[in-house]
Amino acid sequence: MADVRSELADHVRDLVAPVVPRFSPGRARVRLGVNTAIHDDTAAELESFARPLWGLAPLAAGGHAVPHAELWARGLAHGSDPAHPEYWGQPADHDQRLVEMAAIGFALALAPEQWWDPLSGPERDRLARWLRSALHREVSDNNWHFFPVLVGLGLDRVGVSYDHALTTARLDRLETFWLGDGWYADGPTERRDYYVPWAMHYYGLLHDTLTGGDRFRERAARFALDFRHWFADDGAAVPYGRSLTYRWAQAAFWGALPFAGVDALPWDVVKGYLLRHLRWWRGRPVSGPDGLLSIGYGYPQPALAEQYNAPGSPYWSLKAFLPLALPERHAFWTAEETEPPVLPTVSAQPHAGAVLMRASGDVTLLAGRQHHPWVRHGAEKYAKFAYSSRFGFSLPGGGLGLEQGAHDSMLALSDDGGAHYRVREEPAASYVTADTVLSTWHPWPDVEITTWLTAAAPWHVRTHRVRTGRALHSAEGGFAVDRDAATDRGAGPAQARVSAPAGLTGLRDLDGRRRGEVVDCLPGTNVLARRTAMPVLSGRLPPGEHWLRCAVLGAPAGPEAENAWRHPPTTAHPTTGDGT
Repeated sequence: MADVRSELADHVRDLVAPVVPRFSPGRARVRLGVNTAIHDDTAAELESFARPLWGLAPLAAGGHAVPHAELWARGLAHGSDPAHPEYWGQPADHDQRLVEMAAIGFALALAPEQWWDPLSGPERDRLARWLRSALHREVSDNNWHFFPVLVGLGLDRVGVSYDHALTTARLDRLETFWLGDGWYADGPTERRDYYVPWAMHYYGLLHDTLTGGDRFRERAARFALDFRHWFADDGAAVPYGRSLTYRWAQAAFWGALPFAGVDALPWDVVKGYLLRHLRWWRGRPVSGPDGLLSIGYGYPQPALAEQYNAPGSPYWSLKAFLPLALPERHAFWTAEETEPPVLPTVSAQPHAGAVLMRASGDVTLLAGRQHHPWVRHGAEKYAKFAYSSRFGFSLPGGGLGLEQGAHDSMLALSDDGGAHYRVREEPAASYVTADTVLSTWHPWPDVEITTWLTAAAPWHVRTHRVRTGRALHSAEGGFAVDRDAATDRGAGPAQARVSAPAGLTGLRDLDGRRRGEVVDCLPGTNVLARRTAMPVLSGRLPPGEHWLRCAVLGAPAGPEAENAWRHPPTTAHPTTGDGT
């Protein structure tokens, strides 16, 4: 509806408005804060300049008013001018500039009248020359191959010639990442995270729409059937993987479908997925007093940053507003938003190495395949056993003991009496069945653990076969919970639970041989403004083979959760031997 369209347009303007006072005198640089990323300050300030264009370009293409559009036009003229003091510099191989040049190519492709037509002839020549310099550069062997493609789309729209064989080569390489069934890998890796919807599919749909192609549409339609399971009924997405500071870019895929005319699901359903997600984010403390978006997820949290996150990185979130480029009478806008559709309780997704489970409107992702050792806190972002749309996850505050480790949704093992713990970081093998994720991992060369994670909504069951050549102490955590809310913490024989207004999480030892206790992490050692109240099953494992089995509950607080707590799963899966 028109009111919703206008509301989203206003939202883009509101998000961009705090950026405007931060423009440099020449308008080519935007300094939003101190750059702590691995790339140089010029690239970081280019990033802050370019990323708002992901929202402003659809705004312009859809005929909406674009405030201060002239700032970006002047910046394009000066930043691409080698003689200007604010010149952005030539991109090198694997350069962050290549990422931001894609946003500029996108803006020229959607709205050249805003950011190309106002430039003089010499300014256009310099900007074209600078953009063409990206086409030959080596890029990271993943979704980055799309960045020169997007630059080319912008050059095509404004009539600048270049060697299209370069684009063909990029697209051919991207084809090698296609897995089938709607899924890509993000390069020759095990990563199949949000970069599949907000990068691989998003850019592919842009390419098809702007070139009249059809390479990517059918794939996106198939992916939508899996991706809908990643969203809770209230619009929350499961926090998982890297770049979570991009926040509502998680729903950018739902905006790309109508832009590309891919009616994989009815428009009222697609509209619901996008709008519920955006509403879930509204009002959350994701910006500072100055209105600028912060690094973090549900609140400012610098520890969540990847090495490549500079102050302007969160404005990647504006990719979610692509439908603003559509006319007011498009079927996406005229459709009435519907309630969340009823979906199966369990969705097995082998390409992601995950089983997604629904209960009480929440989503839990059981993970067993993906990993990313390069990014900060890669084990926490990819290799925990379970990720919840309700509870989120924690990051460690240090390397000593359980109090600093924050091992929610992890089995932590120590061979030095509890001073240091190791967790699953890189699964060596994985397998997905209809309701179970199996993985094998090696915290030490002489320790092999096979873990079965089985959906039993609202519970999930964890079974670990531990084959060890050394004595180990073990501890296992449930979900992370709110630090500050009043909580009901409890422990009993072989069980532990924490109940807070946000929800109830608890862990029961199904073998009945281990003692339950709650480890409450010390202030300042875990996620800022948050700490983990972690149900723990502790015990020492002598060398040999051992089976550990427990059930973990995560649910909204209330009578249903209390009833579920009294009735944990009882069916053995798999056979666990004698236990210990």
